[in-house]
Amino acid sequence: MTPPRPTRGGEWRGRIIVLAAIIIFSLSLRTAVTSIAPLLTRIGDEVGFGTSIIGVIGMLPTLMFGAAGVFAPALGRRFGIEQVTLAAVVLTGVGIATRSLVHEVWPFLILSCVALFGMGVGNILIPPLVKRYFSDQIAVISTAYITFVQLGTAIPAAIAVPVADAAGWRMSLAMWALVPAVSLLPWVWVVRERRRTVRAEAELPAEARPAAETAARLPVWRTPMAWGLTLMFGMTSLMTYSLFTWLPSVLSDAGGSEALGGAMVALFSGVGFAGTLVAPVLCTRFANPFGFAVLFAASWLIGFAGLLWAPLTLTWLWVILIGIGPTTFPMALTLINLRTRTSAGSASLSGFGQGVGYLFACSGPTLFGILHDATDSWALPFAFLTVTVGVMLIGAWAICRPRYLEDQLS
Repeated sequence: MTPPRPTRGGEWRGRIIVLAAIIIFSLSLRTAVTSIAPLLTRIGDEVGFGTSIIGVIGMLPTLMFGAAGVFAPALGRRFGIEQVTLAAVVLTGVGIATRSLVHEVWPFLILSCVALFGMGVGNILIPPLVKRYFSDQIAVISTAYITFVQLGTAIPAAIAVPVADAAGWRMSLAMWALVPAVSLLPWVWVVRERRRTVRAEAELPAEARPAAETAARLPVWRTPMAWGLTLMFGMTSLMTYSLFTWLPSVLSDAGGSEALGGAMVALFSGVGFAGTLVAPVLCTRFANPFGFAVLFAASWLIGFAGLLWAPLTLTWLWVILIGIGPTTFPMALTLINLRTRTSAGSASLSGFGQGVGYLFACSGPTLFGILHDATDSWALPFAFLTVTVGVMLIGAWAICRPRYLEDQLS
């Protein structure tokens, strides 16, 4: 089926604006997470929270991303995925800007949730938007938007401490509200053109209208591939957000500085660029890319061992290895579209896989911290992540097998 286009004339002009809207918003989908990680101790000293709240803050991204996975597909069916994504852009910008202004813990947490929920909606709805507007260029567009997700992951972590030293931590957090603000105008255009397209198609004779996709909720939870995506996505996220939260503390306990922690979080994020460029191609060129998931799992395990036993020896090497491990993240995002035939199927699989997966993952940073506090050691927390790698591989085996969601449901 030919995907609907966002404009009445100039197909490529319309697609370029849609692409710009997607990739600019993608740049903001992690900024509220990695901009804060290197500054948690500094923020806690001023706002008034300790290690327990740091664990809660580490849990919030996956919790809110999971909540978005529950609600975003239904909102998209009711109001349209373009309109809901526009609302997500607004929530993200408002949440990022306002949380930097508060002076108490609870408002800080609530406004962080607002920003993170907006980002979570973007996580869920961008894959079906790619399916709708770029079904003929899945690998290329997936690479483009995931690259911007990785940029928005690495850059805030890299500059958080220098900006905070120069202008204060509030400015270091608040400046990232500019990204969703810039994406607002193209998203308004996309929504307007989508509405025009829908109205124009409704005025056509029935036999001349494009085939419409069903807006019904698909029972994806009945399929092994949906649970496979959930485990692959969820366990990758659990490990990633645990390390975003605790990697600076692991290095600090070993004698490393705050600047080293921020630099290593940035390196951890930045290594993901290579995975972003490679993963969509691997998934499209190989019918079953499971072997690559095994390779990335091995990278996780070697990196964990290095951080546990020699954290300040060859630190950069261990961080590069754990940075290669989350390549299963762009793999999972690409497989959402490769394992579905329609944007409705993509939205349902994306919502379930990311929603439930992030809910699984939300316990990771908190449990990692609890295990450390209980043993006064990082050994048990890293053992926990090692088990998580095995669970991720079970999920990868199920989703990497070449088949389609809609065929399994029928």
